[in-house]
Amino acid sequence: MNKIGVLTSGGDSPGMNAAVRAVVRCGINDGLEVYGIYRGFEGLMEGEIVKMDRVSVADILQRGGTILKTARSDKFMTEEGQKKAINMLKTFGIEGLVIIGGDGSLRGGAELAKKGVCVIGIPGTIDNDLAYTDCTIGFDTAVNTVLEAITKIRDTSSANERTTIIEVMGRKCGDIALYSGLGGGAEFVLIPEVKAEFTDVCKKVVQGVNRGKQHSIIVKAEGYPMKSEDLVKGISEYTGRETKLVVLSYLQRGGSPTLQDRKIATLCGARATELLKNDSRNKALGVLGSEVVEYDLYEALEQKHSIDLEMYNLVDILSR
Repeated sequence: MNKIGVLTSGGDSPGMNAAVRAVVRCGINDGLEVYGIYRGFEGLMEGEIVKMDRVSVADILQRGGTILKTARSDKFMTEEGQKKAINMLKTFGIEGLVIIGGDGSLRGGAELAKKGVCVIGIPGTIDNDLAYTDCTIGFDTAVNTVLEAITKIRDTSSANERTTIIEVMGRKCGDIALYSGLGGGAEFVLIPEVKAEFTDVCKKVVQGVNRGKQHSIIVKAEGYPMKSEDLVKGISEYTGRETKLVVLSYLQRGGSPTLQDRKIATLCGARATELLKNDSRNKALGVLGSEVVEYDLYEALEQKHSIDLEMYNLVDILSR
């Protein structure tokens, strides 16, 4: 293998740049030509492909987002779109493709792999929703961003003796809410994986007031079925406590990646180029403990993510 490509796809996550940097520099060190593909699968179809050198990835290790940009592409998921992408890879002579992204991005890579493209997937998503790896690139940074926000919101929540609902990202996976709720001392965590009764939330708030608590923090994943606005109104009416909503939104995606995310991204990027150089095909890279491990791409995507119920129950125990 002589030429490889790297792209970032889906939602951006802190650490993607570190992974791109590792792919480019380790690839060049191994004697490969490395091409950066801009704007994910959309850019691949349109031929937004540029040969990269060591200088191309200088001073990006500490930056959030992705220098290769990212996009979501419905067109790519069609047969016509995938054929166009494959033809573009052939035009540039790219023999192997490193895809950095979440579940949707790696599934897109799996479709290319079925058609003969050599694909290596690197898990880049703040949601931590890929079951085959202990953690994904960007998750640690996102959780620490939320934790910092909880700490600051707690101050004003306490000063005003109010209940505050903090909405975080996580449409199908509640890991950001769960981990930040545990670390931030939340009274309640609402996630899509666990059915929590509205009355239980209100009861927890009232019990806290009866114990002399000045405020309550509730962390809610966006995928929890009850709308945040309805939750705010309901808690306010049921408990008689002033209740506010803070939506962190895209704040969670930005910022300089933590050491954890830089380390995982760098090690995964280095392993990806090693695999491609040795003509290893269709692998998903992940982290098991402190080690980077590889799985069959298709088998990795078949694994189902599950929530840590012991951690979820611990949030309740600690907040009583």
